[in-house]
Amino acid sequence: MYFEIIGSITNVETIAVGSSIRKLARLREQFGNGRWRKLKGIATVQLDDGSIGEAEVHWYEAYGIGKRRMKIKRFLE
Repeated sequence: MYFEIIGSITNVETIAVGSSIRKLARLREQFGNGRWRKLKGIATVQLDDGSIGEAEVHWYEAYGIGKRRMKIKRFLE
């Protein structure tokens, strides 16, 4: 599902770091070595059909690489 983040992500929390990330090997293979973390937060998103809503989003992030594989976990409304 394609979506865009509108504004900033709030209530950011770290879910997992390093070896506790299940897909760590795949992340390193695709994007390179780094201190990978899995994070979650609340954001306003716009879907490709134009609808806008608030959702919990999850993503992986590493210093120097940035945010990767962002996904909507659930809608909050």
